[in-house]
Parts: sequence; C-alpha cells; structure tokens
Amino acid sequence: MKKRYLPVAIALVLTGSLLSTSCIGSFALTNKLLSWNQQVGNKFVNELVFFAFWIIPVYEVSCLADVIVLISIEFWSGDNPVASGKKVIDGKDGRYIVECDGKGYTITSENDKSVVRLDFDKDDQTWSVAIPGGESYELMTFIDDTHVALPAPDGTRSIVELSNNGLMAYRDMVSSNLMAAR
Repeated sequence: MKKRYLPVAIALVLTGSLLSTSCIGSFALTNKLLSWNQQVGNKFVNELVFFAFWIIPVYEVSCLADVIVLISIEFWSGDNPVASGKKVIDGKDGRYIVECDGKGYTITSENDKSVVRLDFDKDDQTWSVAIPGGESYELMTFIDDTHVALPAPDGTRSIVELSNNGLMAYRDMVSSNLMAAR
C-alpha cells in the first residue's frame, strides 16, 4: 500500500510545482485550435467539432503540449514558437496580409503592396512602426498597467490613461490640434 502512495505523491508534487509557478504563458497552440474551431462553420457545426475534439482528446493534448513544452520554451526564450504565423484580413480599404514572427507584425497591403512593420521592444515596453524608406517611429510606450505614453501633435509624448475617458481626452487633443492646423 505504501509503495503505491509514493508515486502518486511525487506526481502530485510535480504537478503542483508546475501549476503554481508564476509563468502562465500564452497557450498559443490551444488558442489557435480554439480560434480555428470557431471558424469551421455555423454555431452548431462548431459545437459538434468542439465536443468531438474533447472526446478524441485533441484539446487535452494541445493544452498538455502548451503547458509542458511550449510555455517552457516561451518562459526561457521569451518567444512562443506557435505564436508566429500569417493571416489575411479583409478590411474596408482592401485585403492585408499580417505576418507575426513573435516579435512584431509585418502588414502588407494586397492593393498597392505597401509594407508596414510593427515591432515591440520588451525592454522598453514600446511599440514602434517602421515604414518603407527605413524611418521608424515610436507609437506607444507602456508606463504601467493603466498608462501609456503616446505621441502628441507638438512632438512631445503625452501620458494617457488606458480607459474610455483617457482615450477620449487623447482623441480630443489630437483632433483639436488637427483642426487648428487647417
């Protein structure tokens, strides 16, 4: 009897240590699978596929792969190998190809073939945009969980609260300066 409890206790301790770490991870594989499932068909087909994937343990295997392998890679390297990919987006102005490489996004217009690059610098917590010609501009810097620094029309940086009121105040500031410039 006692020999039987030891492997179970070891398994519980190892599972608890994996689950109680501070690295939650992005669960990119599981989220991609769920995202694909939501686009299979109408809501009834999506639900049937969802149940089938639970019965055949597809979701369980993808979640286990995320927890054991991919989140560990993401924790130690800073990049999730599944997070990269390509997606086509139909906008009102045309189609765009959005490619994610885990560090940022490359957006290519299918209309005029123009390319814009968005990069995130983890050290500075800053999103920047690079346009053809090599020019790069800082778009947004995260100050803390509730504030970002955004470019102001006069060339300085403005601290904006991440709330509806903060975004409306920033929009009003930019709009009023654009109207005054006309």
